[in-house]
Amino acid sequence: MRVIAGPEKKTRLLSEKERLVTAYHEAGHALVGMLSPDADPVRKVSIIPRGMALGVTFSAPDSDRFNYDEAYLKARLRVALGGRVAEELVYDSISSGAESDIQQMTAIARQMVGRWGMSPAIGPVAVLPADGDGPLLPGVSQTSEDTQKIVDAEVRRLADEAHADVTDLLRRERSRLDALTKALLEAETLDEEAAYAAAGVPHVTVGSTTPAPDPVPEAVAHAAAIGGNPTARKDETT
Repeated sequence: MRVIAGPEKKTRLLSEKERLVTAYHEAGHALVGMLSPDADPVRKVSIIPRGMALGVTFSAPDSDRFNYDEAYLKARLRVALGGRVAEELVYDSISSGAESDIQQMTAIARQMVGRWGMSPAIGPVAVLPADGDGPLLPGVSQTSEDTQKIVDAEVRRLADEAHADVTDLLRRERSRLDALTKALLEAETLDEEAAYAAAGVPHVTVGSTTPAPDPVPEAVAHAAAIGGNPTARKDETT
């Protein structure tokens, strides 16, 4: 067993199996982000427990975003599912660690369908509230049960498409997934350059003109804190 004192001064016991599953989970998120052209760059990956989160993958754009196109949002759906799919492929099972990922993915998909007109079945019509519990958008006083069923079906379609895409991607890139997992187990926290190098994914960082070097997982020994950002995501267990 591995004894870890979290930031809330609670002693955490993490078995080697849990540590390995967490490493694959975070590596899945990170690798999908690295290999999705429309996704934000991966900045840090960590398997050091923080609060209720067993691991964190932190992604952020090079500059502030004020508008989100459909390709970017679909990439967010895929990245959110990366951890769960990695567990499915490696262990042929799933865990509760994907709870916050599923909530995030569902929230994005529902807004795509019901607020942003990104569903051909709904069209450019607002059928969901502007925020979680506020009044409906102008022109939408109520929606029918049939419309809500269509919304639910479209959200499920987006989720299923993202799941299929991520499954195909991680199955093809299993060697990169294993390499990134190994580096995480050794270093526990990888910064941007180290993460891309460990996965063997060419990457040009801001201010650099050369891609990241070939993967050398054994040499990776970076450790840094995870910063806060609206695009950062963390995995929690209950």
